[in-house]
Amino acid sequence: MNRLNRYLLLLFCFTVSVVANAQTQRPNDLKLWFTHPAATWNEALPVGNGRLGAMVFGNVTSERLQLNEKTVWTGKDVDFVNPGAKAALPKIRALLFAGKYAEAQEMAQEKMMGNKTVESNYQTLGDLNLDFNLPSQEVADYRRELDIETAVARVSYRVGQTTFTREIFSSAPGQALVVRLTASKPGSLTFALKLSRPGNKATINAAGNEIMMREHVGNGVGVTMVARTRVLNQGGTVAVAGETIRVEKADAVTLLLTAATDYRPGDPLAISGQQMAAVETQAYDALKQAHIADYQQYFKRVDLDLGTSDAAYFPTDARLTALQNGNVDPQLLRLYYQFGRYLLISSSRPNLNGVPSLPANLQGIWADGLTPPWSADYHININIQMNYWPAEVTNLSEMHQPFLTFLDELRPDARKTAKDMYGLTGTVAHFTTDPWHFTETYGRPQWAMWPMGMAWSVQHLWEHYLFTEDRKFLQESAYPILKETAQFCVNWLVANPTTKQLVSGPSISPENTFKTPTGEVATMVMGPTMDHMIIRDLLTNTIEASKVLNTDAAFRRQLETTLTRLAPTRIGKDGRIMEWTEEFEEPEPGHRHISQLFGLHPGRQITRQTPELLAAARKTIDYRLSHGGGHTGWSRAWIVNFFARLQDGEAAHQNLLALLRKSTLPNLFDNHPPFQIDGNFGATAGITEMLLQSHAGELHLLPALPIAWPTGHIHGICARGGYELDLDWENGKLRQVSVLSKLGKPCQIRYGDQVITLQTQAGKRYRLDSGLKVVE
Repeated sequence: MNRLNRYLLLLFCFTVSVVANAQTQRPNDLKLWFTHPAATWNEALPVGNGRLGAMVFGNVTSERLQLNEKTVWTGKDVDFVNPGAKAALPKIRALLFAGKYAEAQEMAQEKMMGNKTVESNYQTLGDLNLDFNLPSQEVADYRRELDIETAVARVSYRVGQTTFTREIFSSAPGQALVVRLTASKPGSLTFALKLSRPGNKATINAAGNEIMMREHVGNGVGVTMVARTRVLNQGGTVAVAGETIRVEKADAVTLLLTAATDYRPGDPLAISGQQMAAVETQAYDALKQAHIADYQQYFKRVDLDLGTSDAAYFPTDARLTALQNGNVDPQLLRLYYQFGRYLLISSSRPNLNGVPSLPANLQGIWADGLTPPWSADYHININIQMNYWPAEVTNLSEMHQPFLTFLDELRPDARKTAKDMYGLTGTVAHFTTDPWHFTETYGRPQWAMWPMGMAWSVQHLWEHYLFTEDRKFLQESAYPILKETAQFCVNWLVANPTTKQLVSGPSISPENTFKTPTGEVATMVMGPTMDHMIIRDLLTNTIEASKVLNTDAAFRRQLETTLTRLAPTRIGKDGRIMEWTEEFEEPEPGHRHISQLFGLHPGRQITRQTPELLAAARKTIDYRLSHGGGHTGWSRAWIVNFFARLQDGEAAHQNLLALLRKSTLPNLFDNHPPFQIDGNFGATAGITEMLLQSHAGELHLLPALPIAWPTGHIHGICARGGYELDLDWENGKLRQVSVLSKLGKPCQIRYGDQVITLQTQAGKRYRLDSGLKVVE
């Protein structure tokens, strides 16, 4: 019997047993759930409060909660600008203009790449382990779940006549991880509890009802961390045995875990103690209710319905397998969409008590071990930007704050790098950074000789303003960073000796290569398309910001002049958008980065107002896909957004399915491979783009609605200009739209070929029918 037939047999048997007992109500399709413990980290379930997270494995005889605290990093603040960079810059440019790509790349390797000798890694906080003393009877009725509507994970099973239950959540109000253990029979809870950390360098002490773990990570080159767990038992006894606490015959137990580091000023021992003192006096039910209320104030803002099917009665891993075998499961897409929002709320909360919070990293906050892939750092050549694509559109604007604050914290080093590496004013950052805010570059030119990291990132400042129109934010936070970054770019551009147009370089099209006319594989050019798209976006945004603030008129004119001289986006002989200054042969025609389409998404340079570029963008994507493109999770998520902007709902939907079928782990984490969280965030943003777009100066309703979603709704999503929308559709057509105008501005609304201008008042909601007529 092949895999599909076995699955179909399982489906039939499960349907008979489950549906027969569930005739009167549908399942909660906002739960990830499984009928077995996690065998690997990629099956565990994530909980988090934006700072403190855990992965829940749910083993019966033992529970492992793998822990993370967002600021547990090795490394320190270091400078590593290559001292030869400034003098080499004009020489490298001359070589590139002369077509001597290999020589230029060799010089860039020697003179531009810095020597980063201090490693920085995000690390696990450690593990909380529970070892249970259970009767040697068969386990029944096992279930492990994560309810993303309440942000509570739950494990339950029965041994004999006793049902055991665990609830786990990470509370933002309480700043603590909370674990509740109960049993249906009094006196049934007996277990040993311990904290541990890889490397065996942590100091662990147990006394009374608390275990404390301390370590100066990175062999002393990193933060000092403290984690403490307190045991609050109802019934039974609690005793210390070495580094372990043993609970005997309790009725119920609440475990509280707090943690802190000295990444920000403060004593982590005192801070974790204060956190513990604040939560240990609260009853479990009160802690849980406060946690759910706090979480749902964000999560409940958006509701999505794409249709129903009986697949929702099945465990999540079975549903994913069924989808891979061709099953239709719109509720799984709904779960996946809301899971992306859950992950953003759980890994990127607003600043706490005025203390800046780090943004979500390559793995959000969930990473195992001491050396996670790519250090789980902040790649600023697409990955961190993709993390925050859903923030504004899915009504989670507050979750954007850590990234926006982080950009301000990059500025001191970014100014220094601009001056020391290039001899220019303004701010610059390259392909990656870390919590110590380095902006220099290192490694190989193929990925590292790219000075556009800051220029792309600051797009998020302007986007946040477009959605909120917070003038104070624009004046005090966004504009100063936009201006400094624009200053660098204006000074960075040089005239191409042949065309006289301004070009960027030396630079790359991130991580891609090309073949030179002499057959060599090279990576650097003068004037890669993506650089110019990013710079055009930056200068345009800075000009618009200066107009809003009525400031810097002279600088604005300089930016406007620069834009007229900037090399335009070009279309090649084959109809595709050119990635470099020449139509080079590509060694990797299916490369994961599709950098030359920045102007389509997340930019706004390729729209219905530029039909030739729009057609060329389509050919570019089709070519990439025909050569195996989209083979990583985040790349496929980007493609979903591309097709949404092209208003091709069928292609967007097929690529969304491909993302789930080929690049999604059993716990719905995105798979690069290995796990990277950006694909989750990119897909959630992409689904929103399929249903609403506002980047082109109008609210475009259902621009890429696929046939697979004939009837449904999405409520609570946001558009630029300060609008919140509820969209309902039937039989593939708009039924009605409700528009809440937060700012009282007129807005242009498009549905298909229908376009209207709606005059609005601040705080008023307007309901329009399928013909875009206002319904009283």
